This record gives sequence, structure tokens and C-alpha cells, in this order.
Amino acid sequence: MADTLKSRFGPEVVHGLAADLAGVAPTFDVDGFTRMALDGFEDLELTDRSRHIARALAVHLPADPTTAMHTIVAALGAPLGDTLEGMDAFRYMPYGHWVAEHGLADVETALDLQHALTQRFTAEFSIRAFIQQAHEPTMARLRRWAVDENHHVRRLVSEGTRPRLPWAPVLRDFVADPSPILPLLEALKDDPSDYVRRSVANNLNDIAKDHPDLVVRIAQRWWADATDDRQRLVRHALRTLVKRGHAGALAVLGYDPAAPVVVDRVVVEPPVGVIGQRVRVAVDLRTDGPAPTPALVDLVVGFVKADGSVRPKVFKGAALHLEPGVVQQVGKTISLRQHTTRTHHPGTHTVAVQVNGRTVGQLTPFEVVG
Repeated sequence: MADTLKSRFGPEVVHGLAADLAGVAPTFDVDGFTRMALDGFEDLELTDRSRHIARALAVHLPADPTTAMHTIVAALGAPLGDTLEGMDAFRYMPYGHWVAEHGLADVETALDLQHALTQRFTAEFSIRAFIQQAHEPTMARLRRWAVDENHHVRRLVSEGTRPRLPWAPVLRDFVADPSPILPLLEALKDDPSDYVRRSVANNLNDIAKDHPDLVVRIAQRWWADATDDRQRLVRHALRTLVKRGHAGALAVLGYDPAAPVVVDRVVVEPPVGVIGQRVRVAVDLRTDGPAPTPALVDLVVGFVKADGSVRPKVFKGAALHLEPGVVQQVGKTISLRQHTTRTHHPGTHTVAVQVNGRTVGQLTPFEVVG
């Protein structure tokens, strides 16, 4: 059986936490905590296992939340280092669930705990409860953390404030008005850590889904005197808008939707795809103008749905510099395997070529069979 995250987050996590806590609090009820945390544990998935452990912590940690948080901090041990990789970091996940539920009784101490926690696992999920329910003190702390010496802490500032962080509750106030986030991102846009800068880009990409023109204005300003690192940040931040063909986002990156690009040929091999296998799409392009032409090429595949409708999905192709009189090819392999996020159905699928946000040429059909 393949190894899974769930299988690597097993009873040893419970035993490890019990030993850590008993090491700093001799009265900690190791046996009672272990029994409660492991009762029904095997039937749960990873996140539910963590929440289950957190409920056992709530029963067996000191009843006073401030004392409990000081106990947790004392039990954490040394930070894990520059990269939080592997399952060692996951052992701290239950503390994040616990503090989100119980830490609001003492906000400042809870923020201290999350400052320590994010250097060992992450606090990007737990901090959201504090942004929502203790907004002012939390935002004040995030402003301080934006210049923290630890890059995990700085990343928490940008990642924890993402309006639409995956697998986390949406921060609806920031979806409606992201302005409180912007000074934080401004402070971090030239962070020395790529880990942090990529998080800034992801935050801007979240904002762009609801406020595209605002993000384009920010991108224009940041691009004006951008280093190579900041240019990479801006490109990543604009990725959703670029896929949508937003003219302003494309213009920031130097792509003209009216560029004289011609699609000479689109080939799908094999011409009849089989569900569970792959097809390869190859596109020949050239510029019809007298000068070199920047071309951002994406492939828009129309997948047949269960009801017979066709839903487009944009696949990133390539960034080209088309020279006059020279044909260049862009290729992309499209998986027809069944995925949890995309179910394939037989029928006539289509391929459209999108250049600088504009569809160029005709739809190319191809068949998919079961």
C-alpha cells in the first residue's frame, strides 16, 4: 500500500506530544491524554486526526489558557530550520487547531505562540481566527512581523492574510476590501527570501480574483523599477488575470492583445483520445508583422462534461519572441486521466489557441472515447 500523509501522522505523533508536554509539565496526564487522543484515531483522516488531538489537548492542558499556551511554547523545542519539510513539522499541527479555538482568551500570548509555531510548522490557518475576531491587535502584530528576522514569520504575514487561502475559511472582509493587506505586501515585495516573495504573489493573485484593476495598478507600479526577483513575483501574481486575457495585466508584462500573430496549424495526436491516456497538442505560430513580436501562448481545451456541455480549461503554453518569417511551435501534453478535480467524458472536445489573451484562429475539434 502506498505511503500516505495520513499513515505518517500516526499514533507516534500522540506519544511524541505527550512526552514533550510531560517534559515541561510533570503533572501532565500522559496516560489520560494518550487514551483520549487515540480513541477513534485510526478511523480519521489527517486533518481530523489533528483536530481530534487538539480536543484531547483542551481537556488535559491547564484550564487557564495563558498557562496552557506557556506550557505549549516550552514544549516546542528548537525550530526545525530553514525549510519545514517532511512529516517532522506536522507533529505541531494540533497546536494550531488548539490555539485557533482557545487562544482568543489571551490574544497577545496566543500571537506569541503562533510566532513560535510558524517557525516549526505553520500558523497560516490559525492566525485567521485572530484576524477575524481580534483584528486590530493581530494586524498590529503582523506589521511588526513583516520585518522579523525569521523568514517563516515574514511569510506568515503574507500567507495568513490571503483572502482566499486554499483549504482555509475565506477572509470575507479582505475579499470585500483588501486595503489593510496592501501595506504588508508592500513591505515584503522585495524580501530576500523567494519563499516569502512567492507568498506575496499568491496573496496578490487572490486579490486579483475580486479586484483585478487594483492588482494591475499595483503591478504597474512595482514593475516600473523592478529587479528580476520582483518581475518574477509580478508575473506569478498576474497569472490568473493573464489566463483570463485581462488586457491590463498583459500590458504590464509587455504583451499586446492586438499583436499580429497567426496560427498556421493545430495538430492533436492521436486525433482520437482515450480516457485514461493522453493527447499531445502542437501549434505552429508566426508573426505577420515586420518586427519581432512578444507572444504569450496558452491552450484552451474545451472538455465535455457529463451533461454534454463543454467547459474550457486554460493550459499554460509558452512565452515566445516571434521573429518575422520564422514559424515556432508550442506543444502541450493533455492528460485524460480521471482526477478528483476533473472527470473526463466521451465526446467532441476542442482546442483554442490564446495569444496575448485573445483567441487566434479557429477551434480545433478532437474526439475522446471511453
